[in-house]
Amino acid sequence: MNTAESDDAVLSRHRAEKKDLQNKITGMKKQATKSKRKQVNARCEELEYELLQKHELELQSLRGAENGSPELLEDNATPEELLEQLSLKTATEVPSNTPKRDSTNLVTQPKKHRNRQKERIAKREAEIDRIREAAALEAAEQPDYKKMEQDALDDLCRINNLKQLDIQPNGHCLFASILDQMQSRHPEDAIYDIPSAYSQTKNPQDFDVYVLRSLSSSFIRANRDDFIPYLFDEATLTMKEVDEYTKTMEESAQWGGEVEILALAKVLKCCISVMMSGRATHKVNEDDHTNPELKLVYYKHSYALGEHYNSLRDL
Repeated sequence: MNTAESDDAVLSRHRAEKKDLQNKITGMKKQATKSKRKQVNARCEELEYELLQKHELELQSLRGAENGSPELLEDNATPEELLEQLSLKTATEVPSNTPKRDSTNLVTQPKKHRNRQKERIAKREAEIDRIREAAALEAAEQPDYKKMEQDALDDLCRINNLKQLDIQPNGHCLFASILDQMQSRHPEDAIYDIPSAYSQTKNPQDFDVYVLRSLSSSFIRANRDDFIPYLFDEATLTMKEVDEYTKTMEESAQWGGEVEILALAKVLKCCISVMMSGRATHKVNEDDHTNPELKLVYYKHSYALGEHYNSLRDL
């Protein structure tokens, strides 16, 4: 803070900064997806708290400079330091049970000094509580999308005589679900369209999630023109580079999606269907397959880590 600023200038700047922050928070909340709303609300709360702390410390420093008060904290004091100083101050301020009196002259006692630090902490804590209560109220008013989604999927499974097999919710969930489907629905002698550039095991009995990652990546590289339209990055408004994209998919636990489903449907020469809530079952490679259909279920709201795939077994 510029020490040459007057009280009016500081307050005016604070009002402008509060307005800018509110505009930023409004924009963040408008752009937040339903799955990210809690994280965005928490971040907004942090921003409001940080600005509130900054403003209070600036006013504290300004008034300390005007009053010459040795009790005011430095600008970089944290809330924990404020509380620690309050505790120390409370421990040393023990009132005397036997006040001294002058037998001849009554001395006028000075007015009790206001504990401004304690007032500021109480005010800040009250503001934080208000923000938290507002966020909790907003969250409570939101529909329970997780329950709605799960109820809809349970109904679809009941109608189609299917059961959902839980797959560990991590970056490999799509490939693990497809692997489970291959083992339960495809015969041991199933013939697959293995890409020529693929160099790992070709025995389906030895397949694992890493083999499926490599198979899908090899197929995408061999047919890159067919997959380029699927590699548009909406966040950067640019096309992802095929080799870089497939290298990441092949060597990490990056979440797989529609691109990998299409590639594996071609490699495994089968239709891969994806059941989801609120829309018709999505079927990939439905018209060009020789092996039995593989059945997956997709969740958007049911898992804390975000989007997820499970395997569907017959009842």
